[in-house]
Amino acid sequence: MSRSKPEITKRQKRLLEELQTCVDELSGQQLHRQLHQSENAMGLTTVYRNLQVLVKQGLIRSRHLPNGEVLYTPVERDIHHLTCVNCGETTPLKGCPVKDTSLPKNKGQKFELLFHTLEFFGLCEHCFQRQKV
Repeated sequence: MSRSKPEITKRQKRLLEELQTCVDELSGQQLHRQLHQSENAMGLTTVYRNLQVLVKQGLIRSRHLPNGEVLYTPVERDIHHLTCVNCGETTPLKGCPVKDTSLPKNKGQKFELLFHTLEFFGLCEHCFQRQKV
């Protein structure tokens, strides 16, 4: 099944380009600040609304942190993290543990996978040692 590229607006294209040029994930606030410093400024609500559209279209992925913040990155970056629920420290994993896993085939059900997320939550070494004391 071949999927056609979704139509995106100029604003969505700006957000996508900004995410593709950045080496790390960005929050909506960070994207808003970066765009505000250029001629591509847009309101914060507009940034978040268009980020949600890009997520639904499968062009970017979102990662929710324990503090409620959401980070965005292009789907081509298949990055997963270990996240400390105490201090919020995140460590990227090398490689994707589920990259070569295939979905079970359900007869009569069609499903086109756009992207996946996989996050591990626990305690970093520092927080774990502090809890033992």
